[in-house]
Amino acid sequence: MYRVRGHVCVQRAGGAVGTFGQILRQHREARGLSLRQLEARVPYTFTFISQVERGERRPPEKLARDCDERLEADGALIEAYLQEQSGDSDMKRRTVIRAIGALAASPIPLVQWEAIRNGVSVVAEGALDYDQWESIVDDYGTSYYRVSTDQITESLRADITVLQAIIPSAPEVARLALLKTLSRLSAIVALNMIATGNVLAANRWWRDSHKHAKDSRDSDSVIFSHAWDVVNGCYDGRPASRVISLAEKAIGFVDPKKPTAASCGLVAGHAQALSLAGRHGEAISAVRQLDDMAAALPSSVLSDVDSLWGWPEHRLRHTEAWVYAHAGELGKAAQAKDRAVELYPRSLARLRSQVQLHHASALIRNGHVPDGLRLAASVLDALPADQHNGLLRAVAQQVAEATPESERRRPGFRELTDRSA
Repeated sequence: MYRVRGHVCVQRAGGAVGTFGQILRQHREARGLSLRQLEARVPYTFTFISQVERGERRPPEKLARDCDERLEADGALIEAYLQEQSGDSDMKRRTVIRAIGALAASPIPLVQWEAIRNGVSVVAEGALDYDQWESIVDDYGTSYYRVSTDQITESLRADITVLQAIIPSAPEVARLALLKTLSRLSAIVALNMIATGNVLAANRWWRDSHKHAKDSRDSDSVIFSHAWDVVNGCYDGRPASRVISLAEKAIGFVDPKKPTAASCGLVAGHAQALSLAGRHGEAISAVRQLDDMAAALPSSVLSDVDSLWGWPEHRLRHTEAWVYAHAGELGKAAQAKDRAVELYPRSLARLRSQVQLHHASALIRNGHVPDGLRLAASVLDALPADQHNGLLRAVAQQVAEATPESERRRPGFRELTDRSA
């Protein structure tokens, strides 16, 4: 038994009665305080405290320590909190071990190996290494342009399967970080779907990426997932108005004075979508804003030239080439295209080809139809066949669509449509 300000409370052997929330309520009422009166003594709202007492919210350690001090509980609340956390951690650890053990029997070899690797971490270290997932995401960003779509897809399947098993049982801070990881991996799945021409499946993965980013409470992840969705929406046949609306859902999160790779990507996609809608003045204005944002990026982001997570100069020039090409400003489009082609690393040959195809569209729109068609054909012929994915074919189709009906009897037009089929 223990006594609190004249009240006698029963204590079971080995610990206090009830949950932390119930014990907090016992001490608050023993002090004769209402929820609002306790709110005045600790940096938490009475609503939050009430939810903790009813077991609807998880208490932070600071709440336990502040209430212990203000209610003169002599460490009883801190002890109750730590006991509850310890028991909760043990339960979650057992849940994770069971989930990973089940995955180790998966018929998919990579899922088996990832489950075994994570299980070894639990056994060897006593806990799952949640921090490893940040490195895993970095690895995907680096390998995306270097590894085949099939290999990336198999690895993503294994990692996302393991994430599904461990997220429900992760501690809150780790869970939010894992949701951020899941959002980014879902975006890469969507990018792979676009590359293989599976637009319907890609749209589902984009929606999942947006949801996981929102649930992670990480604004840069929200911006990132929308940025890549917007950019790809400029190629996959969605109406420009819908892509612009998607961009504007996340534009409010962008701080132009503190740019990131994700925010630059979103503004770039927004500019491209505005071009498709014929809103060329707004698109050019967005590109100028993008130029200022890119100049303020950290050098580590600018120098990351062949990863999904960087935002080097060639992305800026690619966007400029697109916007000026659609606006009919051939000189500026050519200048941006030449700079992008010069900057693209060898590992990004397909993207170099895409920016040249944008210029072919610009030539056609400015009346140089034979030159544009010849450029498009030569670009497609020069690129190895294994680089011809759904995204490249979509850009080639945009060149074809830029060709006036009266010019479509040319042999060069038929050759272009054959190559992009």
